[in-house]
Amino acid sequence: MTPAIMVCIIIDTMSDLYFRIAKTSDASLIATLVNSAYRGDSSRLGWTTEADLLGGQRTDPQAIGDILGSDNNVILLCYRQQQAIGTTHLRRDAGTCHFGMFTVQPGLQGQGIGKQFIAHAEQYARDTWGCATMSMTVITLRQELLRWYERRGYINSGEHAEFPYGDERFGLPRRDDLQLTILKKSLIK
Repeated sequence: MTPAIMVCIIIDTMSDLYFRIAKTSDASLIATLVNSAYRGDSSRLGWTTEADLLGGQRTDPQAIGDILGSDNNVILLCYRQQQAIGTTHLRRDAGTCHFGMFTVQPGLQGQGIGKQFIAHAEQYARDTWGCATMSMTVITLRQELLRWYERRGYINSGEHAEFPYGDERFGLPRRDDLQLTILKKSLIK
């Protein structure tokens, strides 16, 4: 008898990602992706959930359509194997790009997809819009998420913003101590 030979094939999952700019016809898809990553039980499959902090929805197709129809805004979609697996909203304002609504499908988080996606968003902001700075807000209680962005080169600006209590478009707070930390990163090479 000959001993069995084990063959191991390693597939580079990063090489099959691609990105495109969303169209208004993508509004429902985007809302579903965003809500699945931020709210409810499905979001608990990933590490970026806000389900313990906020209830309700994160967004809806109408809000996404409004973003897609307004100037200086773009939503990028991330695809793998013909399936949309992530999304992010970029808003340009006087040389700064605000980065938000960043989503990677919960079951796929922790595989490096987010690192590649954020790098693509930064490149888009710098090369397409000529932005020198990327900024974002993160719920201050989300220390693990703040540390993840800091490892990507984002710096805590020391500035804070109030959480939009009373605006159900951002969710239904489960706590009364929510605050937003403002992070910034220079995009100049």
